Amino acid sequence: MKFNLSQKHALITGAGSGIGKAIALTFAQQGATVHLLDLDQDKLNTLANTIQEANGKAVLHRCDVQDFSALEQTLKPLERLDILINNAGIAHVGNLENTDEAVLDKLYDVNIKGVFNCSKAVLPLFKKQQKGCILNMASIAGSVAVADRFAYSMTKGAVLAMTYSIAKDYMADGIRCNSISPARIHTPFVDGFLEQNYPGKEAEMFEKLSKTQPIGRMGTPQEVADLALYLCSDEAGFITGTDVPIDGGFIKLNS
Repeated sequence: MKFNLSQKHALITGAGSGIGKAIALTFAQQGATVHLLDLDQDKLNTLANTIQEANGKAVLHRCDVQDFSALEQTLKPLERLDILINNAGIAHVGNLENTDEAVLDKLYDVNIKGVFNCSKAVLPLFKKQQKGCILNMASIAGSVAVADRFAYSMTKGAVLAMTYSIAKDYMADGIRCNSISPARIHTPFVDGFLEQNYPGKEAEMFEKLSKTQPIGRMGTPQEVADLALYLCSDEAGFITGTDVPIDGGFIKLNS
């Protein structure tokens, strides 16, 4: 079977919803033992039950990616880990003028420090095995200008830089590191954003946001999960130090 993850263990941060949830379900379907890491215990429980009811294997870890010591303790009992998906992240709408220091610090702590912490925490195990795969969730906003996404774009640019650096520094240890850069993906975050900021006009704004992708629609979490599956599978063994856009043509065709 192509893209078979049997016998592999995958740690997925921000696994409780959206893209993280889709990746967890997809990897479990392909035979992986999925280690679900999130702060929302209820979402973790629901997802784990879904996976286990389908005869999948799931392990729950309620942990904050901002806390390196907690991550170390979470991973310490693991005898094996093959894949890390750095998916946990938060967004912010605003330009330089209306982004205050507290917001900048929060985005740094989750989107940059979280990737740093999780990647550093898995390195001893990956180096011991002389094999491992890290996949970071970047964004098109890290590569091209998106209006009113100053702090978010900054953090995702840092994710790209970390991806390239990790791939370069640990290639000799058998560790691959890549990233995915999605454009707008229809997740619960999008629905919540529209409800909060455009009450009564959700459908109109959803259509407007969808059309900012040249292909005419938002992507789906499952489409991102399928790309993640390929990049983390043995079939992608020749790919490292690479960012893969999944953007409906946004970066190259949106001019």
